[in-house]
Amino acid sequence: MCIRDRSSFGRVFRVTTFGESHSKGVGCIVEGVPSRMNISQEDIQKELDRRRPGQSVITTARKEADQVIILSGLENGISLGTPISLLVMNEDARPSDYSKFSDIPRPGHADYTYLMKYQIKAESGGGRSSARETIGRVAAGAIARKMLFERCGLEIISWVSRVGEVSIPYETQQQLVSNPPSYEYISKKSSLQFVNDQGTLIFRNVKEDTYFDSRGESLEATEERRALFNDAKVENIALNCPDTATAVRMAALILAVKADKDSVGGVITCACKNVPPGLGEPCFDKLEALLAHAMLSIPATKGFEIGSGFEGTKMRGSQHNDIFISAPPEEQKEDGNVQKLRTKSNNAGGILGGISSGENIYFNVAFKPVSTIGIAQATADFKGNERTLTAAGRHDPCVLPRAPPIVESMAALVLADLYLLQYSSANSVKI
Repeated sequence: MCIRDRSSFGRVFRVTTFGESHSKGVGCIVEGVPSRMNISQEDIQKELDRRRPGQSVITTARKEADQVIILSGLENGISLGTPISLLVMNEDARPSDYSKFSDIPRPGHADYTYLMKYQIKAESGGGRSSARETIGRVAAGAIARKMLFERCGLEIISWVSRVGEVSIPYETQQQLVSNPPSYEYISKKSSLQFVNDQGTLIFRNVKEDTYFDSRGESLEATEERRALFNDAKVENIALNCPDTATAVRMAALILAVKADKDSVGGVITCACKNVPPGLGEPCFDKLEALLAHAMLSIPATKGFEIGSGFEGTKMRGSQHNDIFISAPPEEQKEDGNVQKLRTKSNNAGGILGGISSGENIYFNVAFKPVSTIGIAQATADFKGNERTLTAAGRHDPCVLPRAPPIVESMAALVLADLYLLQYSSANSVKI
């Protein structure tokens, strides 16, 4: 692989990200964007706002506006077909937070491996391994998502399905995968507030005016409770979990972990709707392989499964096979050359033989607990001397609430690239 590929992703729709966590700024260069697309700053900004830090008490305290600056590739809001350059300035960088352990590789971080590879490392923060790098991915993904929706109605949505041992009930999760929720629905179910009432946490779903204890059990919506949220110090939490009771339990767990100066991981589920059949290649560039590549390139990811995943290994072929049926008349090809089919089930996750089938694509991405914690850890410095490290800096106790736009953006980059490859192929079926 040539040097220039180290920070680039894609072949036709190609993205190169740049910047470090405490450099002047971060951003990306997007190549292969079709000309004459209407792209506004708001199209990109709304996605960056979803991953922005400092949104609630369960995310990092780092305050960044993450306002995107469009440097090139657009004129009067229309793409020119030339590279689009996007920049976000780092406004709340604090390199001094890292000075006291510049000679100690932080457990779970890339300090040691970066030094071994490059013989130098960023002295402040994680450098290129920091989640700040994902700003470029999300900005580029916003463009990819818009192109896919305009060309074929493709939509991508993801949600937090597990935090630690707290997960969405199985039947509810299966319904969400079969009929993916909208952003509005997820927001409706997971926009929470909480108060500490004499040592007891009480949660409120803001948009539905429902109340819960920390176990996710419903509480009566009394006037006394409403008054409590009007009078007391109220904290806002957005979990991006489309099941309110589960979101409450997740929030309670993250708050407890934060109080312990520790961290916790979890799982993001992502679904892609209206994916045209025919995307992907049958061998090394299988669609699921490219999605796995994309997802596992995200900082803190440790696992990927698609369709039935590991649970599918417990089934027999007679149970796992997705039986073909004829698609409804409104979904048939007008020219009659290709008889469009659907399947009764979707254990394959919308991909057969590495190529999209037209069913929803769905997959899970596992995120590890954040490596930076406030608990003292016995470790060693770069010279091998025993040291004790108590990490500083501002970090999320759990990355899951801010991860959905990153996962969605990487899925969009994969699908946009494959769409343009398929569409430009001389012998491809028109999609």
